[in-house]
Amino acid sequence: MEHNKEQTTTEPVQQVTLRKNVAQVMVHYFANLKGEEPKNVYDFFLDVVEEPILAIVMKITNNNQSEAARILGISRGTLRTKLKKYAML
Repeated sequence: MEHNKEQTTTEPVQQVTLRKNVAQVMVHYFANLKGEEPKNVYDFFLDVVEEPILAIVMKITNNNQSEAARILGISRGTLRTKLKKYAML
């Protein structure tokens, strides 16, 4: 994809990246704890993101676990473990 320098200097295009979205959600999460102590934040956010990633990849591969594992960059055994975790098997 070619980058058009003129367009970015004269007409800024706002792009919301996944990284920015995650940062905004985390800021919102911490701002709304209402005095509650945050715990297991890392695992909480990974679980929230991991399940839809798995669901979508399984859907686009027609539930082909070998193909899904290849796309995700994980072993088929790891994929099966994760699918079981989310009751997707």
